[in-house]
Amino acid sequence: MDVGNRIKVLIAKPGLDGHTRGALVVAQALTDAGMEVVYSGIRKTPAEIVALAATENVDCIGLSCLSGAHMEHFPEVLRLLHKHKLDIPVLGGGIIPDEDGAELLKAGFSAIFTPGTPLPTIVEYIRRLVRTRNADAASG
Repeated sequence: MDVGNRIKVLIAKPGLDGHTRGALVVAQALTDAGMEVVYSGIRKTPAEIVALAATENVDCIGLSCLSGAHMEHFPEVLRLLHKHKLDIPVLGGGIIPDEDGAELLKAGFSAIFTPGTPLPTIVEYIRRLVRTRNADAASG
């Protein structure tokens, strides 16, 4: 694959959550699948995540939270993306109850992945998402 056409994904850890294993496993799977991954590191504010996404010109953002603060930080990332007129799809992952996941999807998240989701499912979802968005942009 041409490096210039690689899918670029930001994997970010908002808030005080210091648990990185899941985010790093997903980041490695995406890298192994030929995607370019930007990892934010831990304990980032939603504003820092949005600024990094804009600076890095990513195709999508994956947020990871295991601390239970997803309903505070995840929607704030969406709000800031909209405020700055950045059209970047956002996916969520981590320990997210079904009812919260449904609410996040209604708020504008592209997908929610919880523990046990097969890594190829996440890889293929991102490929389809970016391919569809690129085709839509090219046609109109």
